[in-house]
Amino acid sequence: MSVPRTPINDRLTGQAVGAAGSIGANYREANDALGKKDFALRLKISRREAKECIHWLELLAVANLGKEKVLSTLLQEATELRNILSAIIKKCE
Repeated sequence: MSVPRTPINDRLTGQAVGAAGSIGANYREANDALGKKDFALRLKISRREAKECIHWLELLAVANLGKEKVLSTLLQEATELRNILSAIIKKCE
């Protein structure tokens, strides 16, 4: 997906990409956890990043009317990922 290069879009896309990348990085850290509590903590951080990614994608949708359909697909994936992480966290606590 592409959005016009504007100062607002550059900032929003940068934030969304950063948060999305952090989801995976923290999930990998969870897989190397030192114990059950550490595992849950890292998953919670990953889930928090998923929530942040959702926030930035919502703002991108508002700033780019006409791109809502493509952004809604990304929003759905981020929401599903957040829900998966939440389910894993519930099972390990």
